[in-house]
This record gives sequence, structure tokens and C-alpha cells, in this order.
Amino acid sequence: MALKPAIFLYIVIIFSAIIHEYAHGLMAYQLGDPTAKYSGRLTLNPLAHIDPFGTVVLPLMLLWMGGFFIGYAKPVPFNPLNFKNEKSGTALVGIAGPASNLLIALILGLFVRFFGNFGFLAAISPLLSFIVLINIWLALFNLLPLPPLDGSKIAIGLVPRSWEGFFFNLERMSFISLFVALALAMTVLPYIVPFIFKLIVGQTAVF
Repeated sequence: MALKPAIFLYIVIIFSAIIHEYAHGLMAYQLGDPTAKYSGRLTLNPLAHIDPFGTVVLPLMLLWMGGFFIGYAKPVPFNPLNFKNEKSGTALVGIAGPASNLLIALILGLFVRFFGNFGFLAAISPLLSFIVLINIWLALFNLLPLPPLDGSKIAIGLVPRSWEGFFFNLERMSFISLFVALALAMTVLPYIVPFIFKLIVGQTAVF
């Protein structure tokens, strides 16, 4: 991957991940849990969300090697015991992050769809489309119901309590389940992401 596209990819993913984590904290705060606020994480300041390894070392190393990109921001802490309904609150906090990425994709995607061919906007519409594509990927990947992804929190909040032990056991093997999630991301999501992109933007993704 060329240097400039790689740097742009890095910036888009990291800032999208930061918005994603902020959305988790904001939802938890709205539901009565101030943990993120007291931890200094209820902010869009990138410095508050940077994980030295996941945000800097790992993604830059992979981009330099030209391989598969993986990067993440520091997870926002929350305490479900502060929610009126622990199960539904956990599910709402879990879905807030991917929802923020889908919202970014929807806003920018519709902008490209209806205004992307006018004047100077035509020049930046490919960049906006790229941001749309990345945020769809981030949202769908995090919705996979495998720890440590958000989908597992959503599942825990929705399934009967008799099923919760299954997901808690998966959390103990989160390293393995993450590899399963990556495998699914590389085999299944390439068929779903372009469909959603075309649904929003009205055209096929070409980069």
C-alpha cells in the first residue's frame, strides 16, 4: 500500500474508532453510569482514547509491512450495575459504538449520493466514500457476537440469563474468539459490506 493512502486509512480508522468509543461512554452516561466521565473518557479528544499498542504500534507496523490492518482505541469502561436495567443497558452500550459508525456512513454516504457530483464536491466524494466504506466495516465487524467485540455485549443483554454463561466462557477465550471474528470478517463481510455501501451511496464501491 502506498504511503499516502496508508496514512489516510490509518487516520480514518483511528478517528472512527475514537468516535465509536465515545459513543459507548455517552450511552452509558445517559443510562446513569458516570464511569466513563470520571475516567476522563467522555470526550472526543484523541489523546484520551489512544492505546499505545493498539492505536499506534500495531497499526503502523502492519501498514509499514503492507499487511492486514488491525487497530483499536482504548475501550471505554462502564459499570452495568449503575443501569436501571443491567441487561438492556449493557446491550444499549454495546450497540452505541457500531451505531455511531453506521451513522457516520449514512450521513456521508447520503451526502455523496445526492451532492457528490457537484463542483468541487466531486473531487472529495471518493475520500468521503472511502470513509463510508471503512465505517461500515467497523460497524459490522464489531457487531459480530464474539468477545471482545461489541456484539457479545449486545448478545449478553438480549439472551436469557441461562445463556449468559456461554458468552462469559467465551470471554475467557477472547484471544481465540477474536481470531474467529477475523476469519468471519475476511470471508463473510466482503459480501455484506458492498451491498450496504451501494444501498447508502447508490453506487458500487471502487477504490
